Amino acid sequence: MRQNWGVRGALRRRDAAAVLGEHGLRVALRSGALTQPWRGVVVPSVEWGELRTRVSAAVLFVGRPVVVSGPTALALYGCDAVSEVGPVHVTVPYSRSARPRPGLVMHQNRFDPADVVELEGLPVFPLEDALAEYLCGRDTRRAFGCLDQALAQLSGQAREALRDAVRERLTLRDDPRGVGRARMLADLATGRAESPPESSLLLLVVEAGLPVPTAQYPVHTIDGRLLYVLDLAWEYWRIALEYDGYAAHEQRGERDAERDRRLAARGWLTIRATTEDLRDPARLLAELREAFAERSR
Repeated sequence: MRQNWGVRGALRRRDAAAVLGEHGLRVALRSGALTQPWRGVVVPSVEWGELRTRVSAAVLFVGRPVVVSGPTALALYGCDAVSEVGPVHVTVPYSRSARPRPGLVMHQNRFDPADVVELEGLPVFPLEDALAEYLCGRDTRRAFGCLDQALAQLSGQAREALRDAVRERLTLRDDPRGVGRARMLADLATGRAESPPESSLLLLVVEAGLPVPTAQYPVHTIDGRLLYVLDLAWEYWRIALEYDGYAAHEQRGERDAERDRRLAARGWLTIRATTEDLRDPARLLAELREAFAERSR
């Protein structure tokens, strides 16, 4: 049966009935072996948790022309700053209805089918288009994290080429809402953050009105050996901001304290941020502002 099944498990109901027979199909649906997420489309229940299976089912249900878009497209590109378990986002032309369904968000927009790319058999907006669209939305932190991750996969001219392509897509957007902010995010992203929370931390301090820090700032010994790499740093003020959100930091209290002492001996003031600070930054921002005031005297 599997060799006749659809791409990544999704299949039109009529085609599933041709494989299993109508009675067999109904038995499979009643037993839970198959799931019908939307009318006319079925998937093996064990595969429904896979992003590509859900996207394939959505494409079959909506029918072409359709393009996978927004956070779903970015998840397919490997940006784990967005969740893979949310609703599937697709875009259809203005000539088509875009009524949402449970687990499916439909957008309307103009697009040239020639500009759509195939990603493992699925119609997806090019990376720069998906990034530009998401940057203009409301989920600023995740969008910024995705851009940082996408830039991190590249280096040199290729990195700047992607940034320029995102800027160009922003310029061409019909809807001006969010474009100004998206341009700021495109300029701010470095591609050097080691995790989406570090990207969020950079955005947080800049939005708070603090100077733009340097990401992944190297600290060397007098003879030029690399000593430390700081998550975020303000070299002029010798202020370092380190993110301790990973589980790996849980057992590193003494090591981090020793590191902070060694940095202090070189004139650095280290401030540490946690996951809680990303949710409620009041404590962190107060400590940072106090540090800048002290270092500016």
